[in-house]
Amino acid sequence: MITLILGGNKSGKSGFALNLLEKQEKPGLFIATGKAKDLEFRRQINDHRISRTPELEVMEVSLDLPQALRQAKADFSCVLVDSLDYWLFAAREQGSEQDLVRDFVNELKEWEGGDLILVSCEAGLGPLPMSGEVRSFIRALGALNQSCAQLAHQVFMVAAGLPLTLKKV
Repeated sequence: MITLILGGNKSGKSGFALNLLEKQEKPGLFIATGKAKDLEFRRQINDHRISRTPELEVMEVSLDLPQALRQAKADFSCVLVDSLDYWLFAAREQGSEQDLVRDFVNELKEWEGGDLILVSCEAGLGPLPMSGEVRSFIRALGALNQSCAQLAHQVFMVAAGLPLTLKKV
């Protein structure tokens, strides 16, 4: 089963996703996609590490998310990916966004592993950004989120720490 969890920054989406992972049959895998590029984000990543149970296996990936999912589905009953927006940003920085997104969506279409939980920021809830580069990223993230939502069995939107069910198949 594929679950997509959307929300804004600091909405509680990662905590909600982690709770879902911890309720699943063991072993579970946490795939982290964020890379600290400043002190504040490094602190945020460290806070996330501290909040996870020590026995939870963690894999940090950059662009190789599709490959990591192919490897993980054989060994883990549940996989949590946090978060697709960081992964997409890294793919854009490397200029390989279209190929990686295509590979990732194809991996979702063929997913036959255990439960897969995907976390992503819901884009475009604020004012229209002035930067064309930011608008382009928001359009790309919105398209990725829509592709994931179509393939997901359930979709949640988390706001103020409260999960709202958007889709349940």
